Amino acid sequence: MNKRTFLVGLTALMFPLLAQAWWNDDWVSRRQVTVDAAATGADIQETLSDVPILVRLHAGNFGFFAELAENGRDLRFLKDDKTPLHYQIEHIDTVSEIGLIWVRLPQARGGVSNDDFWLYYGNGNAPDGSDGKSLYDTPQSLVYHFNESEALPQDATAYATHATDSKAQIEAAGWIGAAAKFTGAGPITLNPAPQLAISADKGWTFSTWIKLDQSQDKAKLLDAHEGDKGIALEVQGTSLNTVWTGATGKTEIAPVNLTQGKWQHIVLVARPDKLELFVDGLAAGSTPLSLTALNPAIAIGTNFKGLLDEVQIAATARSADWIKLSFRSQSPDFSVLGFGQDESNSSGDSGHFMVIVQNVTIDGWVVIGLTLIMLVVAIIVMVTKTLVINRVTRDNRTFLEKYRKLDPRKLGDLDQDETDDEHELAESDLLTALVGKHDHFQSSTLYHLYHIAIHELGQLQGDVNQSVSREAWNYLHVKLDSQIVTESQRLNKNMVLLTIAIAGGPFLGLLGTVVGVMITFAAIAASGDVNINSIAPGIAAALLATVTGLAVAIPALFAYNYLLTQIKDITASMRVFADEFLAVLAMRSAQQQQLGDKS
Repeated sequence: MNKRTFLVGLTALMFPLLAQAWWNDDWVSRRQVTVDAAATGADIQETLSDVPILVRLHAGNFGFFAELAENGRDLRFLKDDKTPLHYQIEHIDTVSEIGLIWVRLPQARGGVSNDDFWLYYGNGNAPDGSDGKSLYDTPQSLVYHFNESEALPQDATAYATHATDSKAQIEAAGWIGAAAKFTGAGPITLNPAPQLAISADKGWTFSTWIKLDQSQDKAKLLDAHEGDKGIALEVQGTSLNTVWTGATGKTEIAPVNLTQGKWQHIVLVARPDKLELFVDGLAAGSTPLSLTALNPAIAIGTNFKGLLDEVQIAATARSADWIKLSFRSQSPDFSVLGFGQDESNSSGDSGHFMVIVQNVTIDGWVVIGLTLIMLVVAIIVMVTKTLVINRVTRDNRTFLEKYRKLDPRKLGDLDQDETDDEHELAESDLLTALVGKHDHFQSSTLYHLYHIAIHELGQLQGDVNQSVSREAWNYLHVKLDSQIVTESQRLNKNMVLLTIAIAGGPFLGLLGTVVGVMITFAAIAASGDVNINSIAPGIAAALLATVTGLAVAIPALFAYNYLLTQIKDITASMRVFADEFLAVLAMRSAQQQQLGDKS
């Protein structure tokens, strides 16, 4: 890895990102919504495009229902400060503090955090921006939310594939808002339509949430047939059967048992070469088939007794990742979405601060700029030094555990030669700590002492396990002391920058304040306008320089004392290790001498 490139990238990560620009000042509040597609249980392998994802708002993640306009018409969702996202409000209840909103994500990827978006609210004059017609992609040909106000189920997509007839009732307490309650009186029926047709090349997907109230008798969740050919989801008892009837006869997937009294997500996918069934986001069975084109009439819930919610049909075969993300995002049991803190665009404190900023003079900005540079340097030193010291401490601990188990007669067993990659990174403790290997304690200062001692023993006498002469022992003592000094200097490298920030930050800020006050009084003297309104802004702006100086010095002071203590502990452990190592050599030489005398 190119060290300069790595350090540039690392330095960029040290700086806090500038706050996302505000989209529209008419909206006074917002919060960030993070998307964790990996919450599907395993990282999504593909990039999913234009995925409708359910945003569940409640008192636990959104405590500002009272600020919403009627029916949440002021809600807006944006990818950034310029790119609005299509969304549809299914249900908003400010009394119960429940909100169900579908948002179209441009893309979703497992383990990636930049698929996040912003939720804006707090504009009583905003028109309703909810639009289900733009929410879904082209293959999505039918979506029934089952709203309480609908006599017949109404399609939420742009195709307007509304039900032809329905014997289902609307149950207010469904899985996602209201649901369709079937009593066995009859199904929801749809006439054949081009957008509902099954394509032999693109496939077909049917999905729904189901809750069995009781054991079923020859019920059909789905019956899509054109003549004697078609596809069906049948329920007998609590057993779900998937049947494809084609030119060569019937093809079935092994029955799957459903759980009575529990909401479950069912997805049937007809691919060109196979039929698949998914239950709760996971594959539950499949069978090979040769898919043929059909333009079927569709009946949903024939002879069925129970609840269905979110009935959807897509004129394409959805992928396993799509199905998995849909299940997890629609279930409150999984945290696919995370909600950040509320941000306001109408804070009185921010207004006062803007007055101060607007009155800062050029010399004040120069001083503030210098202190900010010192702050950036101090942050880089604090972060990098902390990373290095933590890595050194861990490697020292690991090395000591191995070293304590060594046979004193075989002291060289832990020593290994340095590789080319290690040699390249040796000049930078930070790179070694972050991207270097640690299979033999590369960041350990104790290992460095050990390596030097073993190497010098090998140079002096060829065999590190031989008895050490007094002259060799004295030589090793000097080499170890020298290495301790070298390691201490490396640990203390750049610490002086923190002392400069501690001492220089307040004085530099004080200089900016004094100069600012001088300029303020000179301006007052020149204008002859002596009143608090003319003095206060200039004085407040001048004091901003002192604040920035203290903002540099205070964290640098705390970090310096903490890091200095850690470095002293590491240095002390090096001295103890060196003394112990030399003591082992002396003891081993004495023992070998006694054995020689006896022989």
